Amino acid sequence: MSEDAAGTETEGSGALDAFRRFFALERDVLVLSVAMFAFSLGFQMTNRFLPEYLVALGASGFVVGLFGTFGNVISALYPYPGGAVSDRIGSRYALTLFGLLSTAGFAVWLVAPGIGPVAVGGLVVEPWVWIFVGLALAQAWKSFGLGATFAVVKQATDPSRLAAGFASTETFRRTAFLIGPVLAAVLIGLRAEFGVSFRFVLAVAVAVGALGTLVQHVLYDASDDSFGGSFAGIDQIRRDLREMPAPLRPLLVGDTLVRFANGMVYVFFVLVVTQFFEVGLDATVALGGFAYDVNLSPQAFFGYLLGVEMLVALLIMVPASKLAERVGLKPVVAVGFAVYAVFPVVLIYAPTLAGSALPLWAVMVAVFAFSGLRFAGLPSHKALIVGPAERGTGGRVTGTYYLIRNAIVIPSAAVGGYLWDFVSPEVAFTVAAVVGAVGTGYFLAFGREFEAYA
Repeated sequence: MSEDAAGTETEGSGALDAFRRFFALERDVLVLSVAMFAFSLGFQMTNRFLPEYLVALGASGFVVGLFGTFGNVISALYPYPGGAVSDRIGSRYALTLFGLLSTAGFAVWLVAPGIGPVAVGGLVVEPWVWIFVGLALAQAWKSFGLGATFAVVKQATDPSRLAAGFASTETFRRTAFLIGPVLAAVLIGLRAEFGVSFRFVLAVAVAVGALGTLVQHVLYDASDDSFGGSFAGIDQIRRDLREMPAPLRPLLVGDTLVRFANGMVYVFFVLVVTQFFEVGLDATVALGGFAYDVNLSPQAFFGYLLGVEMLVALLIMVPASKLAERVGLKPVVAVGFAVYAVFPVVLIYAPTLAGSALPLWAVMVAVFAFSGLRFAGLPSHKALIVGPAERGTGGRVTGTYYLIRNAIVIPSAAVGGYLWDFVSPEVAFTVAAVVGAVGTGYFLAFGREFEAYA
């Protein structure tokens, strides 16, 4: 069958064919998707629980906010050099290096409690400091490799199908987002003390990271990699900033405001569940004529809530990317931004507003299911970023975009942490929602469509 014929058949086959086409992607995208699954599994098993891990190791709420800001610094600094390295040496070797660094980061988190307080001069380095060190390594594949992953999808996908291509890789990735927290919740349930049980999770993350690094290095076919020119240092950064494709600029402004809002409260989601509301699940479930007692700690319950969130995300991403081919990328991206914007107030106020109408655990399930809708716009958002880039520059364009966005977002978690600790959680989450709403409105007013979808 010819490529055109295959494309025609794809157009007419609906959702089932979308999944068939998903598994028929080019080999390099498929291998990339498998690697995405492995590292996303390791990161999502661990990262969403790290604020609770920090508290267990003696950190305060403000330190948790600083940890989120440190993550923002990494997110700002890593993508550009990662994209430049990818364009220069090729995706295969770049992603292998980033995978090794991430696996080492998981290992640092695993051994951190065993290190104990360390006296350095007149200062005492507490065990929670090593969680910061581990993050600097663990986020390598996710952030250094960002440009490489965008470039691989762009070079293997027709421009008018970029959203579908990203939906395919994101389906792999978000499946790991579903499995990771649920698997973590099961492992956390093995011991009553979170500081002990979470180390089981970290051990699995180390094994998964090592396997993912090996698989992507062995199976990735680098013959079609496109290479950009040599990196010219700060002058090249300035040039890339000046030459950023014009359609990205209003997207960047709106996205930055939305992400600043999310960054203010993201690291506190787990603490809302485990400490602010202290909601677990203690119920009897009847199934097949048998009754089962379900008793989940707040930490374990949070893992299942993340599973609910990702289940909704998986169900919505592919249909949303198909819808984008009909209505354009901009409306779909705007919906995702809107959910990002309102989720903080939904999370912090919904349990109070629901009162006794529903059990608290049921309210939380509904709230996190709603949160899953924000991922509807993610494939379209990625297509809108990398679509205007010229061949051989996808990594740097992506890196430039995320360099600007994430640099501005850097202080967001510290701001949220200050409001959480010294004002109130409600104020922190309300301010975040206002900032997110402004960003969504700006994108709706000034955002531009990618020509291939216009």
